[in-house]
Amino acid sequence: MGGGGAAQESSQSSSPRSSPHPSSPTTATSSKSMTTISRHYFGRDSSDGSHDFFVDIIESMEEEYGMFVWPCSIILAEYVWQQRFRFSGATVAELGAGTSLPGLVAAKLGADVTLTDNSNRPEVLDNMKRICELNNLNCEILGITWGEWDSPMFDLHPQILLGADVFYDTIDFEDLFATVTFLLQRSPGSVFITAYHNRSGHHLIEFLMVKWRLKCVKLLDGFSIMPSIKASSLQGNIQLVEIILDGQ
Repeated sequence: MGGGGAAQESSQSSSPRSSPHPSSPTTATSSKSMTTISRHYFGRDSSDGSHDFFVDIIESMEEEYGMFVWPCSIILAEYVWQQRFRFSGATVAELGAGTSLPGLVAAKLGADVTLTDNSNRPEVLDNMKRICELNNLNCEILGITWGEWDSPMFDLHPQILLGADVFYDTIDFEDLFATVTFLLQRSPGSVFITAYHNRSGHHLIEFLMVKWRLKCVKLLDGFSIMPSIKASSLQGNIQLVEIILDGQ
């Protein structure tokens, strides 16, 4: 989970995660370990070196989905860039961050960012640390398992909560909504912004939003915000949603 950029970012796919198509690297750091670095640009349509805002991501082709940049992450990161004045100076946490592209864009824009992923995936958390170091960004890294109330959860008070393709496996939806609701309740006026593939689980999402007393305040076709040069390399039916506590 978790990673807009165009330019030297490469073609992504909405294929099942058992058969991923990660972004093509700009630099191969190790052919033996199949680790690559992809560069994601923001702010201009061209693909040349005129960009002055970019994020580098370390991806591993040997690991599972938490080590790739996925289309939802590219779209959410582009939204963060386009909403950059909203993110500057904000307190932000990204759930299921994986390669963390949206959260890193927020951090580079001046947000105070905490990147989180499953506490049982140390290889993903370690890669997040390496990516932060690569980009000279000082983000806090936390292991958080959705639906479990470990102490790191109580340290978070985000104004903006991010999640890219976190609605993947329906078995996790209930725990995810419990976590999102808890964090929104801790920060009055906060919002959860997520980009996700509109799969067969959308009815369950609607049901759980009612159950957890959440409401959608913005719903966009993810591709509607994308510059054409970026959209052309992505596939899927991706929605971008802003969610708040009902009654807020």
